Amino acid sequence: MTSTLYRLRESNHPRAVGTPSGYTHGVARELKLGVMESLGVYLKSRRDRVTPAEIGLRTYGTSRRVPGLRREELAQLAGVSAGYYTRLEQGLAETASRQVLDALARALRLDDVETGHLHNLAQRSALPRLADPGPENPHPRVLALLENLGEAVPALVFGRRGDVLAWNHAGNALMAEHVAFDAPRDPERRPSLPRMFFLDPLTRDLYRNRAELARVHVAYLRLTAGRYPTDARLAGLIGELTMRSDDFAALWATGDVADCTVGALRLQHPTVGEVDVDYQVWVQPDSPDHRLEIYTPRDAASADAVRLLLQFVR
Repeated sequence: MTSTLYRLRESNHPRAVGTPSGYTHGVARELKLGVMESLGVYLKSRRDRVTPAEIGLRTYGTSRRVPGLRREELAQLAGVSAGYYTRLEQGLAETASRQVLDALARALRLDDVETGHLHNLAQRSALPRLADPGPENPHPRVLALLENLGEAVPALVFGRRGDVLAWNHAGNALMAEHVAFDAPRDPERRPSLPRMFFLDPLTRDLYRNRAELARVHVAYLRLTAGRYPTDARLAGLIGELTMRSDDFAALWATGDVADCTVGALRLQHPTVGEVDVDYQVWVQPDSPDHRLEIYTPRDAASADAVRLLLQFVR
């Protein structure tokens, strides 16, 4: 089988440089705890986005020095003392009960994903020690499912940090045809979707709805950071993207969290032109860190483009 990469080398089609070290799954040179979010930081970011008018509080025309709720206002809404809430936000309170966290979530109008993130942050210790979990290995059951798909639809397997652990040829050709097909097999060469999305010029040009997807990427990465607060590789990734991408840094500062299970990709593919696909994520119960993402065309023209692309990989 002639790979897509080899075919493109024979054509006049421009290609990027394989898998640049800056876009692969390497451990950052300096790992810092500061990029991992604390409960207090998250509470303040959510408090800042809720205005008194949204929840029916009367301000009587007084000037306000905060963009959203004051600490004492949120404490009153949640049914806790202002002093206790202040200590909680400043990281001085030892713990918070589930009841208190749920009350804060209701007052802040958090959705289910945001509430889960709040609980995850509350469970971590004040100063967790970062540890390197080592490279991820895709679960055999996920690989079996990917293999059974064949090349019928483009598909990728992602790890918890957005590293591509495996893909079929169709997924490689659709999402990163400038990357060698066998790159995910080597932990040191694995493509990192967050790094490629924010740092790789070719990947940046691939997405026509890039602004929308950027918010999703950052919000999901923050959700993952709440689930794995001591993952040194994750901390290194977040720190690197914050330093190297202004877009990422601005979105990270918003404090938003979201899950990423379904959505739309509007692509400007360098080989077949415009392609619109829906993505859907499948999570195995016994390996929730490994997400199988499949892509299905949204219209007839996109289906034709995907079929044309598949001709290069068969």
